[in-house]
Amino acid sequence: MEARPITALPKTHLHVHFTGSMRHTTLVELARKHHVHLPGALVDEWPPQLHATDERGWFRFQRLYDIARSVLRDEQDVRRLVRETAEDEAAEGSGWLEIQVDPSGYGARFGGLTPFTELVVDAAREASGATGVGIGVIIAANRTRHPLDARTLARLAVQYAHRGVVGFGLSNDERRGRAYDFDGAFRIAKRAGLLSAPHGGELLGPSSVRACLEALGADRIGHGVRAAEDPALMETLAARGVTLEVCPASNVGLGVYAAPEEVPVRRLFEAGVPIALGADDPLLFGSRLARQYELAREVHGLADTDLAELARCSIRGSAAPSHLQKRLLDGVDSWLRTPESPDYGR
Repeated sequence: MEARPITALPKTHLHVHFTGSMRHTTLVELARKHHVHLPGALVDEWPPQLHATDERGWFRFQRLYDIARSVLRDEQDVRRLVRETAEDEAAEGSGWLEIQVDPSGYGARFGGLTPFTELVVDAAREASGATGVGIGVIIAANRTRHPLDARTLARLAVQYAHRGVVGFGLSNDERRGRAYDFDGAFRIAKRAGLLSAPHGGELLGPSSVRACLEALGADRIGHGVRAAEDPALMETLAARGVTLEVCPASNVGLGVYAAPEEVPVRRLFEAGVPIALGADDPLLFGSRLARQYELAREVHGLADTDLAELARCSIRGSAAPSHLQKRLLDGVDSWLRTPESPDYGR
């Protein structure tokens, strides 16, 4: 019997970074357009071999990301990236996308933080209309920068609350910048009704996840996989309904786990922790959202009823409007009612 197609399963994508969502072909074309030299790891040796659990490895990962970001030089580049990302999401069965961006990494080239944010929000609105995929923007602060910079970004996010921005995040190397240092920024964002979605529990252990919960009032946690090392923490996450944005291919690509089967997807799932699978940075890890569901099926042995529940978790944990959530949840039920077919794909 042929398994139900993953791309037909309605779902949302809650963990993907702005430049990291770019198609590899687009990276190469924009580099040629703007005369940007790309290293072999982003051309002939793509996807790059990464290992970011040490400082040198993280520096290389960040350097490759920065080089990729440098090909975005004008408004049309940004609109193209967002439109193509939405097209890719539609092809993989996503009805809602939340794309995360730190405007301070782009503002200097696009006239400042506010003009760049305005451009991204407008590009998302345009791409959503063209593809039918709902798009929310998460403004993310950088852990390696001063907490006052995070407050500036939180106020910027608030300006665009209900105008395309749906959440506030905290990204980059979690070994630098304690979650507690950024509590003021997250209070600003949460008072405006924005989701709190910081990264944690990837390069550091369960204590990093707890800090996101206690200091930042996390509604969701980017990655959070190291929570599997603490049964009591998993109980807390399950009881509070805090969604973990688990990115299996990324975890292996960065060396957090040595192989796909070591990523604790099943352990977290069986503990009742809500999981929204994500691709993180498809440009650097070489796979998009559907592949994460395929790994859950092929490597972790999750049945289609389990995959459907993962899709439901991604929908319920999203900032998608209630009518869209209902439509997607109904679609998940329909997907399960469709019998497996021996003729599918022939």
